[in-house]
Amino acid sequence: MDLKDNTGISFAANTLDEIPTPSADAKEIIGLVKKGGKITGYQLSDQRIVDKQEGVALAKAGGIAGVGIAHRKDTEYLKSIPDGTDDNNLSHLPTVKA
Repeated sequence: MDLKDNTGISFAANTLDEIPTPSADAKEIIGLVKKGGKITGYQLSDQRIVDKQEGVALAKAGGIAGVGIAHRKDTEYLKSIPDGTDDNNLSHLPTVKA
């Protein structure tokens, strides 16, 4: 993916601390677990639900595809890798119950 085009992708990619390389059997995030409007976990394509910390650790190990690691203050979280389309952003995923 060329991150130096003029779609704003380069700027958005700079907000990520790390973009892990997914393994061949990496899962995708298909839903978000929320509490009080804040993301507390993720539902993976194998239907497993992981909390935010476990999701970050799994992504860093290559177990989740299509995400990068970002942080706010002392908290790491997953963020969609910018690709010029909004349709596959985490913010567009449904909320699921844990």
